[in-house]
Amino acid sequence: PGLYVVEPKVFQDERGFFMESYNRAVFQAYGLNIDFQQDNHARSERRGVLRGLHFQIPPFSQTKLVRATRGAVHDVVADLRVGSPTYGKHFSVVLSADNFKMLLVPQGFAHGYQCLEDGTELQYKVDSLYAPSHDRGLAWNDPEIGVEWPIEEGMELIISEKDQKWGGFKDTFRF
Repeated sequence: PGLYVVEPKVFQDERGFFMESYNRAVFQAYGLNIDFQQDNHARSERRGVLRGLHFQIPPFSQTKLVRATRGAVHDVVADLRVGSPTYGKHFSVVLSADNFKMLLVPQGFAHGYQCLEDGTELQYKVDSLYAPSHDRGLAWNDPEIGVEWPIEEGMELIISEKDQKWGGFKDTFRF
């Protein structure tokens, strides 16, 4: 509940394309009253970069609107909301510059992604500013969450030292 794959209207012709990546009135028409505070832009140079699974704890929890503006990612979220019917489960979707899909991730989810192409760029809006003291994570390979990452034979995963040290679901913060 609260997780949405957003497929914007994209107008394409021989010149290229135009789309609204965010329109407050349209989101509000769907009952999504989000006060975005910050835009982020991340670039990953190589296929196989894996980031996450990240989240911030209250009072700096974040709703995110995520999209790939170059390349493609296998985007993953895990529900950390106690009492949710999807608590402890994950969801994944491919976000790419070609498919224009976006993922609206509500507060209470851990978020991460694996880059499927070199030079992939992700842009995302958040409704709470980055707060390093409230930054947390969940192990990307935790068997209890059970994410099936698209790791191809011979693919080198590139994971930060910080992301290699996160604990598993049973040890993580609950919303």
